[in-house]
Amino acid sequence: MAETRANGSAQPHGADSEYHNQLTVPVSPNVPEQIPELLEKVHNLGKTVDVNNTKERIALLDTVRALMFALETPREAMIRHCWSWTTCLAAVEVAVDLGLWHILAKDDKPKTVDELAQATGAEPLLLSRILKHLCSMGTIIETGHNEYRRTGFAVTMTMKRFADSYPCMTNCVSAAALALPAFLKKNGYRVPMNGKDCPFQTGYRTDLHFFEFFQKFPEVARQFNNHMSAYHQGRPSWMDFYDVRSLYNGVGSDDVLLVDVGGNVGHDITEFKRKWPDAPGRLVLQDLPEVISHAKDTGLPSYIEPMAHDFFTEQPVKGARAYFMHSVLHDWSDEKGREILKQLAKAMKPGYSKVLINENVIPETEASWESTSIDILMMTLLASQERTASQWQQLVESAGLKITKIWTDLKGAESLIECELA
Repeated sequence: MAETRANGSAQPHGADSEYHNQLTVPVSPNVPEQIPELLEKVHNLGKTVDVNNTKERIALLDTVRALMFALETPREAMIRHCWSWTTCLAAVEVAVDLGLWHILAKDDKPKTVDELAQATGAEPLLLSRILKHLCSMGTIIETGHNEYRRTGFAVTMTMKRFADSYPCMTNCVSAAALALPAFLKKNGYRVPMNGKDCPFQTGYRTDLHFFEFFQKFPEVARQFNNHMSAYHQGRPSWMDFYDVRSLYNGVGSDDVLLVDVGGNVGHDITEFKRKWPDAPGRLVLQDLPEVISHAKDTGLPSYIEPMAHDFFTEQPVKGARAYFMHSVLHDWSDEKGREILKQLAKAMKPGYSKVLINENVIPETEASWESTSIDILMMTLLASQERTASQWQQLVESAGLKITKIWTDLKGAESLIECELA
């Protein structure tokens, strides 16, 4: 016999309860008790939000997203996970290949499917189906039957470094992520530790390491570099929230102020010089020989000193004020990361030199989807990881260093870990 609840409804027992759950839980709001509070929070934030203020806009966006998660039913969430985003990636990439975004973005005038089909050469029926899905995913606006108008997203997709993100996912990311369940099942659900034996090799049927794959397929490497460039646009820069002037202490014009270790073609140093033009001392860019050669070919500013260097080997610049690394250590396991840091520690001047690590620091609670997503991707692509503050502390201390402060912005998504010799 069913037990009567305080509100008068019956609570079934045993098999009846399981059957009741199967019928009702999948089609009921996911976290109903949170809905009233989140509605009130959205209302209050909406009254004062400045949408051009990044922190205020993201606070509202996070609350709206939390409200959506609470409101939608488990069945709706399952369908969204399984159906919407994989098909959205495919539809956006088709639109990239067709040049559709450029046509839509020419002006704010609505365009019919027939107009767009004639301009792209695509079959009208096919295009109408693609456009309907793009609209349902919020990338364009439907203005009438078979008629669509651009959005800010559509305009952004005319920029190659953003548009390249979609074929990049197809060519070097998505298959690895989809291979993760089978890989973990096969290896007994252990964290992958070898960058040449992780879901990337399974998904792309290759023996190559992720970075070796780029050497074999330079067009994919170009797409990936464009994707990372787009990823970084609009994110806070470490030099905007770190006390840069503290680096000036004791630095003369002939001293090395900053060594950008694994700095690619010098984006960080260029930004640093632009924002801090009066900073004393020399600026050194280090990366592998082929990267440095490419950097020289693309025209390095005269204030950057290029230097070919493998960061797993002895650091040639001794006693610099700061050794800086941007998104380097998240590419490597703790073992490899320790090797990199130990080479820097041996080159540092006690009481003077610093190591500045520009990475994600995942919060112990309330981590953002962006940080957790990239952590899963690092596991699948490189057998590496994003790290929490405690994990960073363990890694840094294992290399003979100590963390003096973690400077952070946007819930740890962009952080600077300041280290000295222990």
